[in-house]
Amino acid sequence: MNLSELTTSAVGGPAGKYVRAASQDAIVAAVRGADAAGEDILIIGGGSNLVVDDAGYPGTVIHLTSRGVTFEDDGAAPQSVLVRVQAGHPWDDVVAKTVARGLSGLEALSGIPGSAGATPVQNVGAYGSDVSQTLESVLTWDRVEGDYRDFSAAELVFGYRDSLLKHSTTNGSPRYVVLTVDFRLTTSELSAPVQYAELARAVGVEVGERAPSEDVRREVLKLRASKGMVLDPEDRDTYSTGSFFTNPIVSQDVIDSLPENAPRYPTVVSSEFKTSAAWLIDQAGFGKGFGLEGTAGFEITQGRASLSTKHTLAITNRGAASSYDIVNLAKAVRKGVQEKFGITLHNEPLLINTSLD
Repeated sequence: MNLSELTTSAVGGPAGKYVRAASQDAIVAAVRGADAAGEDILIIGGGSNLVVDDAGYPGTVIHLTSRGVTFEDDGAAPQSVLVRVQAGHPWDDVVAKTVARGLSGLEALSGIPGSAGATPVQNVGAYGSDVSQTLESVLTWDRVEGDYRDFSAAELVFGYRDSLLKHSTTNGSPRYVVLTVDFRLTTSELSAPVQYAELARAVGVEVGERAPSEDVRREVLKLRASKGMVLDPEDRDTYSTGSFFTNPIVSQDVIDSLPENAPRYPTVVSSEFKTSAAWLIDQAGFGKGFGLEGTAGFEITQGRASLSTKHTLAITNRGAASSYDIVNLAKAVRKGVQEKFGITLHNEPLLINTSLD
């Protein structure tokens, strides 16, 4: 199996061994078998958050294809439903099912590619919402203890695009393999409060107000599509990992050193601010479509990889890109931002057998 067939950026070489796991039991069996054989493991769901080296992955690739979304009115909280999702289930289908059922909480996360099992690992989010706001628990397989382990939301220590799951590893691979994810959603035709100004304008409400969940989902899909962030086989701008860099969290001194028009958003830590990676990239001279014409001094193969023509945060495969092309473009962008603003950007996707260093 060539891993370019399993990733949304369509790059990556062959798997040493490929196992398709279509159920919770099959996932556990595959992981236990690989661990018993001393094989390195790479877990792939929707492949939307991976850049795999052209040489491939020499260990065992376990492809999670488990499916299923169940709804339970368990009485644990008034006007709420417990939604249990299998790890391999496509994420946007989860959102669509919950909105169609009249449940509120996930609508702003519409259109995000990948599978449900990946969402708690990096606390997936968009448009002022993230999964930590509705996630109740996660069932995992603990590869160290050789047993199942449940995590509550509090135990996952969520942060910005971060969680305990992201940093718990064994032999360089995740210690905890996600099997199911539980969400606690509100029974309501109205969305959660809309926290993102662009989205609030699109649905005709003020920031902090609620709107019909179906309207929020529709407008989120439109906004994401306009930025090349909804997968479309006919649009090369969508052959990417989505946002390649996370928005930097910086100190007061750093934010004060930026131009007055630089985006700045308060965080839960009073002395820290979030700024926009997309703005930094653009202001450092890397506009939409950068790389399409080739760029001297950056070892970018002309026209094979570029920043999206719709959004500077996405690094896209224009049709014949290698992982080398993708990674070297990312290095160029990171270097340019560092030189201009003194801020080091951090990659959001996992880099497998390659790096930006």
